[in-house]
Amino acid sequence: MRLTTKGRYAVTAMLDIALYADDGPVSVQDIARRQDISSSYLEQIVGRLKRTGLLSSYRGPGGGYLLGLDAQDISISAVVSAVGEGVDATRCAGRADCREGHMCLTHDLWVDLSAQIDTFLQGISLASLVTHQMSCADSSQADVSSRIAAVLI
Repeated sequence: MRLTTKGRYAVTAMLDIALYADDGPVSVQDIARRQDISSSYLEQIVGRLKRTGLLSSYRGPGGGYLLGLDAQDISISAVVSAVGEGVDATRCAGRADCREGHMCLTHDLWVDLSAQIDTFLQGISLASLVTHQMSCADSSQADVSSRIAAVLI
């Protein structure tokens, strides 16, 4: 069971866009630079996110991408699914032919686990990740400020 880089990068790109959208459309090059992701690979991922309506694109100078929906309405599960990913804990990709064409003894366990993970990801909105990221940045900034104050005293 694993989420591939495509799914991870899709979530990362969406979060980056949500965080930097106040400055206008976000370019793939800016995301790639900030997140250390290949811009050509990211272009493919962003294209899929746009086709599903999770992103809107803007052409021309200052163009780029903005969220296609409100961040509160975008689940992490939807982002992962938009790029053709999903979390599947089975060895057979859910086909129930795990053991030489037959279902293995633990197939139902892994199917249930996959469903639980998807339910978990459905419950996390992009907005909640933005809030979490902002609170981490705020506490990190406060930590730096208190360290500077301690040195100056």
